[in-house]
Amino acid sequence: MARRIVVVGSINMDLVTRTNKIPIPGETVIGGDLQTFPGGKGANQAVAAGRLGSDVAMVGHVGNDVFAQQLRENLHADGVNHTCVTEVEAASGVALIVVDAAGQNSIVVAPGANGWLTPADVQAASDMIKSADVMLLQLEIPLETVECAAQLAHQAGVCVILNPAPAQLLPASLLQLADVLVPNESEAAVLAGLPIDDRRGLKRAAAKLQSFGVAIVILTLGSRGTLLAQDGKFTHYPPFDVVDVIDTTAAGDAFVGSLATALAEGSSVENAIPWGNAAGALAITRSGAQPSLPTRQEVEALLSQATPDQMEGTNL
Repeated sequence: MARRIVVVGSINMDLVTRTNKIPIPGETVIGGDLQTFPGGKGANQAVAAGRLGSDVAMVGHVGNDVFAQQLRENLHADGVNHTCVTEVEAASGVALIVVDAAGQNSIVVAPGANGWLTPADVQAASDMIKSADVMLLQLEIPLETVECAAQLAHQAGVCVILNPAPAQLLPASLLQLADVLVPNESEAAVLAGLPIDDRRGLKRAAAKLQSFGVAIVILTLGSRGTLLAQDGKFTHYPPFDVVDVIDTTAAGDAFVGSLATALAEGSSVENAIPWGNAAGALAITRSGAQPSLPTRQEVEALLSQATPDQMEGTNL
């Protein structure tokens, strides 16, 4: 049965262009046609879980501009409850995204309405939050709002998954409220204050994050898979191979939304990680953030082809 996931986070419109290379400072390059896709890490993760069959609710803001209705309609189309998505007197959040020929991206986010999401908005959605099984949080909204949401969910016994992106230092008080922390390598390096140059560096960083009070740390490693740190053990899950990498935008969000779906349905974290890896692999084969997010049927089809290592991982 689908279980409730609540997402407190950002809702953006992504403005995307493709080019042969991402420009360096001071350089101008010619890009392709401008495309618009609904995005925002919060909304991406909500849609990712919704497409996998979860009962998902979103708490966030849109602006009073031309993007607002489209952003709401897109959430509705993927079954995301948006009764707690409200309009404020500001521009909607926008992400400016450049994608190169290898599918790698460079992103600048203008938070807009997302920056106006307050602890009071979280408190207004408290009934929805307390009835959830899993909460998803990211860092594209004010930190005080993230902390308020994590505290409310923690007190209600809701599993809190924190995706600490974009990378920034966080107080131990917030990290201690997270049941599951899901950073990528650069985010983990910032949070832990340690360089990550090799496998040993990954393990050191994960252990440092656990020392802050986080029981489960999952490091997403892009084309190198995923590292799980739990109960003093480190387990590596190889990635699912895909032939054509088109656009890596939202691959991490696909992972988190799929992970949350599996956990909400009662899977162990060990069994949930392959779901995340499969969803992330499928997402990079398509353009755009939310258009790239896979369906449950697609994820299950890829999982059916998995090797034992991809499903069970290997101890490091």
